Parts: sequence; C-alpha cells; structure tokens
Amino acid sequence: MTMRNYPTIQDIREAQERLKPHIRHTPLLRAEKIEKAVGCQLYLKPETLQITGAFKIRGALNKALSLPREEIANGIIATSSGNHAQGLAYAARMLGVKAILVLPVTTPKIKIENTKALGAEVILFDGDTAARWKRVHEIAEENKYAAVHAFEDPIVMAGQGTIGCEILEDLDDVDTVIVPVGGGGLISGIATAIKETKPSVRVIGAEPALTPKYFHSRISKERTSLPLKNTIADGLRISVPGQNPYPIIEKYVDEIVLVEDEHIIAGMRTLAKDAKLIAEPAASIGIGALLAGSIKVKPDEEVCAVLTGGNWDLCDLAEIYNVAEQAFPERI
Repeated sequence: MTMRNYPTIQDIREAQERLKPHIRHTPLLRAEKIEKAVGCQLYLKPETLQITGAFKIRGALNKALSLPREEIANGIIATSSGNHAQGLAYAARMLGVKAILVLPVTTPKIKIENTKALGAEVILFDGDTAARWKRVHEIAEENKYAAVHAFEDPIVMAGQGTIGCEILEDLDDVDTVIVPVGGGGLISGIATAIKETKPSVRVIGAEPALTPKYFHSRISKERTSLPLKNTIADGLRISVPGQNPYPIIEKYVDEIVLVEDEHIIAGMRTLAKDAKLIAEPAASIGIGALLAGSIKVKPDEEVCAVLTGGNWDLCDLAEIYNVAEQAFPERI
C-alpha cells in the first residue's frame, strides 16, 4: 500500500478494479433542457444515484478494502458532514466490522438517520473540523480503531478519482469537467485521473462564495485559513484547504470559481425541474456556476458537471426552495 500523500493514475485504475463489483458506474446523462440556459452541451454525472446517495462510498470503500483485515478488526472511525459517514458505514457493514462516526451537531437529520440505518454508531460533536478530528484520534487510540480521513488520504482520493475514469470512458471528447470543492479529495482524484489520461480536458473547481478557501489560497499562493461562514452547501463548508489535496489541485485544476448561495439554490431547482434529479446544495454548485455565467463556455463545448450527492429530505428541499423564492424572487 502506498505511503505517498497523493494518488497516482495507477492507484486510481487499481481502485476502479477493486470497486467494480461493489459500486455503481453511474450514468452520464445529457441535460438538453438545461443547455439553453447554460450555453453549452451539458452532461451530468449523477453520483446522487450511487448506492449510498453520494460519491463518498468510492473513497471510503476503496480505503476499507485496502486495509489489512487485522487493522480494521476493532472498527473504523471518521468524522464527516454526512456523506463520508454513510460511505464508511456502508463499507463497514459490507466487511462485517464496526463503524463509529463523529458528526457535527449541525448535520442534517436525514444524514444522521441514514448513517445509523447502515448500522453505524453516531457521536454528535460540537466543534470545527480540527476539533472533531482530534476527538476521532483520541477515540481511535483508546479502542484501536482505524481512522479514515475523508479527503487527506490518497487511497480515499484514488477511490473518488474513479469518477474521472468513468467520465472519460463514457464521453471521450469531453472538454470541461466541473467538480464541487470541499476538502478537496474529490477534485484531487478526478483531476489526477483526467489530467494524467487526457491533459487537454479543462478541470474547474466550484466553491461556495461563503467558504472560498481554495480560491483565496490560489491567490495567496499558500494554504489560507478563512473564518467559517454558514453556506447552504454544508458538505463543502471547510475553513482551510486540505494539506494533501492542495498541491494536487494547484498542479491539475485549471480554475476555481466561486458560487453564491442563491445560484447554488437555482442549480438545485434547475436540476429538479429540468433533469428530474434531486441533488443537495453541494452537488448543485456546478450547475449554479454555469447558470451564473461564472464559467466561460462555448455552444459546442461538451461540459460535464459532477453531482456529488443527494442526501436531503424532500421536506428540507421544499423548505429551501420556499425560503429561496422569498429571498431571491427575481432570480429563481
């Protein structure tokens, strides 16, 4: 097993073989009804249709399957805003081991319920990401659990990178791939897969304007920590770029764009209305960026937007839409 702090294209191809029997190769859907509004040929990669409702199962399961059996015998532990938790809980159940997830107190109820339904033990914790990880490492040490990081681990990144391989297989003349950016593990894996296979493809990261850590780090040419603000895209809410993803993103990602919450909501509504896909805010950010005109595209350009997950309660979604309509009536 690699001790590098980044995944190679070989790691990603091995992950693809390892994961093939266990996950969905999600379809690539042409979104004709949205194309006029965004000004390009649009394809959607709906990880919302993945087994656990989000892409995170790829990285979590790749890691769990890579670890020696004795290392995970007592259990696996992590912290997450919800989707990594579900991916890890699913992996643990599949392998017949215990999963312990430390979730923020702000985690949407549906994600907590889904994680528990997969048989995991959930610990709610009031603190930022660093404080939660400190608690994870304390619990792991006390109980000899294996800790699985959602975005710093290169084996997890390699699992997420399999999405990039699938996009190139299904749309070999793709021009641009848009990926949501939270901790940075997903875009690190996808960008490695794409740039190491077909360097001409443009990879763009979409980040909430309220948590622009990678955007600002690129300007300041170093990892920059920002005050944590609330964004509707809770899955992307992190104050500082990941240590391992940061250099990978600087190497492979062509551009990082910021997306306001109102445009993220517009993306959610457009996906629901015109693509019939229920996507959580974090998953809708790429469509939001296109609708806002933040990404320069041409009419004949083949653009693929990765929809990371869809674990939101329909009542919550209805509430978001209603609130959004009142807040930004002229734009939604």
